[in-house]
Amino acid sequence: MLQNVSINYPKLRGGAIVDLNRYLSLVKKKWWLLTVFVIVACAAVAVKSYYFTTPIYEARAKLIVNQVNSNLMPNVGSLQFDLMLMGSYKEIMLSSAILDKVVELYPGLGESANNMASALSVSSSTNSQVMSIVYQDESYQHAMEVVNAVSKVFKDQIPTIMNVNNITILNEAKPTDANSQSPINNNLVMSLLIAFVISIMLSISFIIFLDYLNDTFKSEAELKELLGLPVLAALSKTRRKDLRTSRKRAALAKKREVGETNYATLNQ
Repeated sequence: MLQNVSINYPKLRGGAIVDLNRYLSLVKKKWWLLTVFVIVACAAVAVKSYYFTTPIYEARAKLIVNQVNSNLMPNVGSLQFDLMLMGSYKEIMLSSAILDKVVELYPGLGESANNMASALSVSSSTNSQVMSIVYQDESYQHAMEVVNAVSKVFKDQIPTIMNVNNITILNEAKPTDANSQSPINNNLVMSLLIAFVISIMLSISFIIFLDYLNDTFKSEAELKELLGLPVLAALSKTRRKDLRTSRKRAALAKKREVGETNYATLNQ
């Protein structure tokens, strides 16, 4: 009855429930492929981080907006007025009125107004009078010099531009901070961790995809499910080691048979 059945049946995978144990066993058998994916991915990330990534450092200074010239205690009205000025101050700091002045007063920086504007960012928390000025550069020393120069020029120019003197430098970027600074774009440990996780996911997906492309039957249960017929016999996969062992046993058995025949002949 089985002779009339073709063996080129497609595998029913789409509607089948994923057997987790089967896929875990599959990944276990292909552990070497998973290892190759992880090693290659981590090595590529390490090489890129050391040789192909330019480290970027950032220096930070902080300004506070307050009525420093007022002899009165700050009230709700004055604080609200200072907070309303924060948006204007952010725009003014990035404008040519400030950056051109920085280029004029600090020619040793070797920076243009456009370059500083592209690497400079200004931020403040909600309902906070503190402004943070951040400058990014390949050298922390240079970033520190630029951000401190911008802070000083901004503080000096605001009374002329806004007709109000309410800027105080809370803290400048310090040279001692360079020892604790690390590149903001090159965290090797985090990069390796991400590469490790992604490589494992990709390798498992690749192993499952290879199994999906393989149309051979993997088990008796799968064949029985597809054909709806009982399996009368099954041949397991024979390893070369097992084949050599069986050949040795057959040769040894044959020698024993020959020895027994000779023995019988001599006694006749």
